[in-house]
Amino acid sequence: MSHSFFAYIFRMRYIARWALMRNTRTENVQEHSYEAAVLSHALAVIGRDVFHKDLNPEAIAAAALFHDAPEIITGDMPTPIKYYNPSLKNAYKQVEAAAQDKLLSMLPPELAPAYEPLVRESDPDAARYVKAADKLSAYIKCVEEGKAGNAEFKKAAEQTLAALKAMDMEELDWFMERFLPAFSLTLDELQ
Repeated sequence: MSHSFFAYIFRMRYIARWALMRNTRTENVQEHSYEAAVLSHALAVIGRDVFHKDLNPEAIAAAALFHDAPEIITGDMPTPIKYYNPSLKNAYKQVEAAAQDKLLSMLPPELAPAYEPLVRESDPDAARYVKAADKLSAYIKCVEEGKAGNAEFKKAAEQTLAALKAMDMEELDWFMERFLPAFSLTLDELQ
């Protein structure tokens, strides 16, 4: 029997992000998931090594790789629409749950238990770091668009920065203070 889970996962590269915005560089869900995995891993390492929390950065990074997997089926719903009102938010959650079910049904039964917590984002501790990394990735996109002269992302940058600060997460603050300024630099300035 053939299973299509991984063929679907590899289609994340075809799902565009930021569909309502004019982009200087398009971004897809696959590259965003990679960025979220790198950033969530970094936040968890900071939590573990700087703030001495009991965290598993590798498990958190794995969760980030799959955090937007349902979008292979649903597409990337723009945030202003997804969270416009409670009924839309609840409806989207139901659509997302159905997409998660569909993806998991594409796995052999022996593998489903290993992937279910990743696809469903069922670990609340990992989900917190993944959500922070997801927002951080969005903010970095806004910074890069601004650096390229695209004022379209100015309001999104302000809103995303406010959301990051509201997370009140010491690992996030630590990362942003030390690493975020470099995202505004050119390649020559980085060296």
